[in-house]
Amino acid sequence: MPPARTIDGKVHAEALRARVAADVVRLGAEHGVRPGLAVVLVGEDPASQIYVRSKGEQTLAAGMHSVTHRLDAATPQAEVVGLVGTLNADPAIDGILVQLPLPAGMDQQAVLAAIHPDKDVDGLGVINAGRLASGHPGLVPCTPLGCMILLRETLGDLAGLRAVVVGRSVLVGRPMAQLLLAADCTVTIAHSRTRELASLCRQADILVAAVGRPAMIRGDWIKPGAAVIDVGVNRVPFSDPVKAAAGRTKVVGDVAFKEALEVAGWITPVPGGVGLMTVACLLANTVAAARRLRGLG
Repeated sequence: MPPARTIDGKVHAEALRARVAADVVRLGAEHGVRPGLAVVLVGEDPASQIYVRSKGEQTLAAGMHSVTHRLDAATPQAEVVGLVGTLNADPAIDGILVQLPLPAGMDQQAVLAAIHPDKDVDGLGVINAGRLASGHPGLVPCTPLGCMILLRETLGDLAGLRAVVVGRSVLVGRPMAQLLLAADCTVTIAHSRTRELASLCRQADILVAAVGRPAMIRGDWIKPGAAVIDVGVNRVPFSDPVKAAAGRTKVVGDVAFKEALEVAGWITPVPGGVGLMTVACLLANTVAAARRLRGLG
């Protein structure tokens, strides 16, 4: 069979950002509303610094209001929770995102729980998780939402397809399974300890890898023609000994990409796939929150 077609995350993310920007213009013209996103960054984690800067730039590029609160790693948890409370009450802020991970010793769940559920644009609070599980409207975690957009725009109707999600995290695996179930797929959640995992994966029309282990999903684990969504972001040393000796690393997914290309029908690359959709979906969630908070549908 021919090699798999690559699902280009850049193309889909650009299209989503364009739709968001157009919606922001309509909200301003028709209702005088400018959606606002507040990001709270605690500490100096280098990767978080990059992510937060990107989120701010893309929020402004979409025509939205953007504010970033940068706090020292030693900031008391009560002060972080207090800031979240202030943002909950701020009518100019429609979405609140607390950048993870938080510094060691801080209760992540307690901080996330302080975010008003209708401003929880990361969709990580228990109320939005409950809404998703029970089929009620709410804000959905950005990465699974991006995966669903890629699948729908690539495959069309997903009803009746068999989906296997490898990974059970609250950030990706569990909400991903709920979204696929809502799309009328037959869904199995698997993980690193699932028995006969390779055999199970080979039954999937849609295979979502979100387990956090580089190249764990091999080519012979994939059903011919399946759509493979690789959520993994793993840093590994270069195979080139000179680069490896210099301490250089590269980013790879949870799927052995070259092997999968020979079997799958569609596949997302890493980098260049799902990751690019995550920030775009954050923008979409902020606009959705702005509409919901004002009863605009």
